[in-house]
Amino acid sequence: MSILDRFRLTDHVAVVTGAGRGIGAATAVALAEAGADVLISARTPGQLEQVAERIRGAGRRAVVVPADLADTDAVAGLAQHAYDAFGRLDVVVNNVGGTIPNAFLDTDVAYLEEAFHFNVATAHALSRAAVPLMLASLGDGRQKSITSISSMMGRTADRGYLAYGTAKAALAHWSRLAATDLAPRIRVNGIYVGSVMTSALEFVAGVPETKAEMEAKTPLGRIGEAEDIAAAVVYLSSRAGQYVTGKLLEVDGGIQHPNLDLRLPDLQP
Repeated sequence: MSILDRFRLTDHVAVVTGAGRGIGAATAVALAEAGADVLISARTPGQLEQVAERIRGAGRRAVVVPADLADTDAVAGLAQHAYDAFGRLDVVVNNVGGTIPNAFLDTDVAYLEEAFHFNVATAHALSRAAVPLMLASLGDGRQKSITSISSMMGRTADRGYLAYGTAKAALAHWSRLAATDLAPRIRVNGIYVGSVMTSALEFVAGVPETKAEMEAKTPLGRIGEAEDIAAAVVYLSSRAGQYVTGKLLEVDGGIQHPNLDLRLPDLQP
């Protein structure tokens, strides 16, 4: 087997959430280009159909499931849907998540709980439903892996990210703990994502001064592309990453302390 063959996912079946655009869309297409059939899910059918066409253009099958992925029953159901459509399940990519930055005193308990639900509970719901189906085809030579998209805010600190950063830190540690529970049969990893130019970043990067600040504070001097993350997912999902589990890859351009000025209100005495 050549080194490039280790990155192939020929005839694997993957589920990718949040796949209508951005990192999820790029990941779904990358997995297809590596040889996988892919079930994709998000809220917007039109966006999903565009991604599905790209998957089919890569010569692989696509199944589109529009859903509210904040609903843990809906997100858990994707595993069985993929198994019914393709007859197997090998790869799960938990890409649901996100929370708008907020000042400390505006972050009430409900806001914090919502962030945890959307970023962590959804990943657990899908993964828990997927594991028995992945085990059903164990030993066929195909990789069995779960990758969750965390954030550099799960390992560092900045003003305004209390809810988001706490949830992403929890998702990162969930990945470590799940890897221990599921080893050696299923590998579980995550990615600490840095600043990546997607629609979710537009509220920050859309301000020229802030965008320039982000680039200046990133050692590689640029904001990342969704394909940078997708390539890491392919590595973690494939035989190339077969000796990696319980790890969080830092795909962030080398940034350590963002310290961005989000112009949040100062704490008053």
